Amino acid sequence: MENQKNSKRTLLLIGLIIAMFFSALDGTIVGTAMPRIVGDLGGLSMMTWLTTAYLLTSTTVVPIAGKLADLVGRRVIYVTGLIIFMVASALCGMANNMTELILFRALQGIGGGVMMPMAMIVIGDLFTGKARAKFQGVFGGIYGLASVIGPQIGGWIVDSLNWKWVFYINLPVGILATVFIALGLQGKKQTGPVKFDVAGMLTMVIGVVSLLLALSFGGKDYDWNSWQIISLFTLAVVGVISFIIVETKAKEPILPMYLFKNRTFTLLNIIGFFMSIGMFGAITFVPFFMQGIVGVSASESGTIMTPMMISMIVTSIIGGQLVYKVGIKPQIVTGMLIMAGGFFLLTTLDLHTSKLVATS
Repeated sequence: MENQKNSKRTLLLIGLIIAMFFSALDGTIVGTAMPRIVGDLGGLSMMTWLTTAYLLTSTTVVPIAGKLADLVGRRVIYVTGLIIFMVASALCGMANNMTELILFRALQGIGGGVMMPMAMIVIGDLFTGKARAKFQGVFGGIYGLASVIGPQIGGWIVDSLNWKWVFYINLPVGILATVFIALGLQGKKQTGPVKFDVAGMLTMVIGVVSLLLALSFGGKDYDWNSWQIISLFTLAVVGVISFIIVETKAKEPILPMYLFKNRTFTLLNIIGFFMSIGMFGAITFVPFFMQGIVGVSASESGTIMTPMMISMIVTSIIGGQLVYKVGIKPQIVTGMLIMAGGFFLLTTLDLHTSKLVATS
């Protein structure tokens, strides 16, 4: 009996690792392939929505997935998320224009949004204490590894095959992960009542989507002072304010507002927000710049992104060791200053920028 239990746990861990790896890999692979996708399908003005659509739906689904896992069980929700991700990946590969691809990326984000929290939830169910921290560290390392090799794999796929295989490659890997997880994961449910924060979900979606639409269309499709953009910004403000009000009264809020009373929590989230802008901005636009302006291949643009990913992993490890010695504040200030310097150097890229300069 014990051997059977250990075998199921082993299968489950293998499935979790595979699922986490190919989910993390997807973002950096698509970033490297994006210039070739735009060249084939057109729609340069809609390019950012390939990333935005995925992040928008995945972010929205994360809290919903956690609640559903309590209601109907981990296995059903996790496998459903994997299936949605794979179906959407196949549809992305078959897209005939940029609009279709953006819609399919949004669907893919729903699957990714289910997969992201489920890995940590399952690890929390399987392990406690130091063992839990150990495996969460392993999964963090897997995400970092995927970030390092993703641009290389994406560049090789685009140069050797076709950008469609950036999405098709998810299918065999996803099927393997689904089989392992379905065999190893038990259907754990919560016996007590679970209340969905429907109002919180709705107001969050209204606020975030309105803001993204305003920022995407403003200055390009409509003037910043046009009634369309002003209306979207107004709706975004109303949505965010309504979300805050709803969350302060909800019994099981998506985002408990009392957390923001903690100054450290608030500050770290603000810093994380700006850090993510820089990271995703670089992942999205640097490969496009190097391929479209400088004229390097997709593989070479992936190589240019590799030092950024490696340095992120190395400094994350070192930072985790140093935080107890130097404190949080000095480390954050140092990191933000270095990031600001990096952003400034990115503004100096031009037609004559060499691969060496871009890499450094």
